[in-house]
Amino acid sequence: MQPATSVFVGFLLSSSARPFVYAGGELVCDGVSLQKLAKKFGTPLYVYSAAQMVERAGMFAREFADVQHTVCYAVKANSALGVLKLLAAQGCGFDIVSGGELERVIRAAGDKRAEVCGRVVFSGVGKQPAEIDLALREGILLFNVESEGELELVAERAAKLKIKARIALRVNPDVFAETHPYISTGLREHKFGIDIRLARKVYKRAAQLKWLEPAGVSVHIGSQIRSVEPFAAALSRVVALIKQLRADGHDIRYADAGGGLGIDYGAGNFEPAKQVAKYAKALKGALGTMDLHLLLEPGRFIVAQAGALVSQVLFVKKNGTKTFVIADAAMNDLIRPALYQAHHEIVPLKQTSRKLRKVDVVGPVCESGDFFARDREMAPLKRGDGIALLDAGAYGLSLSSNYNTRVRPAEVLIERGKARLIRRRETVEDLFGPEMI
Repeated sequence: MQPATSVFVGFLLSSSARPFVYAGGELVCDGVSLQKLAKKFGTPLYVYSAAQMVERAGMFAREFADVQHTVCYAVKANSALGVLKLLAAQGCGFDIVSGGELERVIRAAGDKRAEVCGRVVFSGVGKQPAEIDLALREGILLFNVESEGELELVAERAAKLKIKARIALRVNPDVFAETHPYISTGLREHKFGIDIRLARKVYKRAAQLKWLEPAGVSVHIGSQIRSVEPFAAALSRVVALIKQLRADGHDIRYADAGGGLGIDYGAGNFEPAKQVAKYAKALKGALGTMDLHLLLEPGRFIVAQAGALVSQVLFVKKNGTKTFVIADAAMNDLIRPALYQAHHEIVPLKQTSRKLRKVDVVGPVCESGDFFARDREMAPLKRGDGIALLDAGAYGLSLSSNYNTRVRPAEVLIERGKARLIRRRETVEDLFGPEMI
């Protein structure tokens, strides 16, 4: 067999960034042929590299080793139980935004339930009583409270259960982050957080409520942010607030810096270790000499480039001057291109040197917005060929749907050179299960 290589027509794949490379003319993930996985498990199919996720989580652990910290993986990025179990075994905590996500963490934790739940922070603007009760009973680390109304509700549920609730206010620092408007969260016009100028008043109220323990301050300014300066600016404002709160008599021990560190979805030579090093330097600079436990909430950065969506070409057709490659995967399987106009590199499962041509790569869903790429230069494809949409490990299946009554893909995790099914493909019977006539 030929040695693995990261070079193929029209695209240079950085082996330090992605685990998908060509070996012997076939696209592989950690040595496992995607062509063989497609044949065994069918398509569309999500494939993930366990080694890549462990490596990325380890980058944060190493760069922040000299400060008290907990990496709380953002479950919404990829909530597969197999992924959560893997990251829990690396010592990760979890950032959740619903009771359902907490249930996933509980199941993934197994007999380490109490230990893992003690590393959970609960974010989100619309927490409901039953979700709060579950989090209180499980002994989570921190509620990131996003409104004064929520503060009162958490206090009410804590009093009812007679369980003290540790809270942090998620403050809105009014820091601009250059990213897609749908995933920017740090400005006053966004629905998230409490105006940082009102925070001292709200903390004073929290201290008056018997069953609340103000213990931290939280911030999150958005997602897919490539520059580290906005993170430093936001944390600097949090640290300044913590100094004021401590002067007011509050025992603030946690600074939650949120998540949002971005990746490179393009064909450039992305160096993740250097990016995490820059991020750590920026945050530790903002933290200064403050004695605080830093909470970090990476999601996309850990799982996105560890995953690919494998699909098969159904047809190739021409409409005038346009050529369409119609795949069996669709916007219901990976909505990022349709929702965010996001770029995903698309590569054939079989290496080729054929001349590139412009095509639109689309799915079979009955929407003009069902596309993965427009006017993309690719080697010619034919019916039955396999393709992989790279960097699909985050916000792929977690944002998927059953639109057009389509079943969702299976998921496979590659560990130590072996493929393990961590989610079977849905059946139509699964879809009909909750319905009644």
